[in-house]
Amino acid sequence: MTQTKIAVIGGSGIYDIDGLENAEWVTVETPWGDPSDQILTGSLNGVGMAFLPRHGRGHVHSPTEVPYRANIDALKRLGVTDVISVSACGSFREHMAPGDFVIVDQFIDRTFAREKSFFGTGCVAHVSVAHPTCPRLSDACETAGEAAGITVHRGGTYLAMEGPQFSSLAESKMYREQWGCDVIGMTNMPEAKLAREAELCYASVAMVTDYDSWHPEHGEVDVTAIVATLTGNAEKGRALVKGLPGLLGIDRTACPHGCDRALEYAILTSPEKRDPALLAKLDAVAGRVL
Repeated sequence: MTQTKIAVIGGSGIYDIDGLENAEWVTVETPWGDPSDQILTGSLNGVGMAFLPRHGRGHVHSPTEVPYRANIDALKRLGVTDVISVSACGSFREHMAPGDFVIVDQFIDRTFAREKSFFGTGCVAHVSVAHPTCPRLSDACETAGEAAGITVHRGGTYLAMEGPQFSSLAESKMYREQWGCDVIGMTNMPEAKLAREAELCYASVAMVTDYDSWHPEHGEVDVTAIVATLTGNAEKGRALVKGLPGLLGIDRTACPHGCDRALEYAILTSPEKRDPALLAKLDAVAGRVL
């Protein structure tokens, strides 16, 4: 039986958690380049933790330029079993108000300038992302959020846009009215797809900061207002994260939804046709099946 190790990918305000023991910033090298930053490791209530600033400390990486493959690979190398994405989002729903949290369960990927897979020529693989988040991990996030007094909405479709600009009014209305999306952000794709390829359970906690541009009384997105809401959300985010170790426990059993076995039948390239150089890069992500 393996031990649980929880990774949190998000803003730096999430990481200042009382009780984090043996805290240490570590450098992890990956064949996909450098991660966004060093990774803060430690333990909380006996459970291993890893905190990765998605945009780097000081917010140096734009959404397009976040090294998503290196980030997921680095977490896998550290022995992470469960990944919690904590990110800001805009809301397309009146009842999902600024300050609320949404436990996302679906995505529409509108990004176009990012590397979206660890696999390719020399080793082709196809994983299912029909259900891109882990229900077990999402359950824990929902329970921890509610216990912390946060207004949590379970389930929602996240529109992943390329950015860095915010939506036009026409786009905002289309995503809301024609496409049925609930929230919008710039960072959960390809992060969720890569986590699935790396056989990591993944849950998305989207923290609402604004109503995007569709809302008749809200107007265009204002960065100053977003930052103000983010400050309050960070405290809530820390409270949610602090409750996760007790819910997930130290001992890690197999994921009942198969997230940790996503590559079981995914690799199609014949063994004799596989590129040794690519296989070497896949040692952490796909070593279990290669």
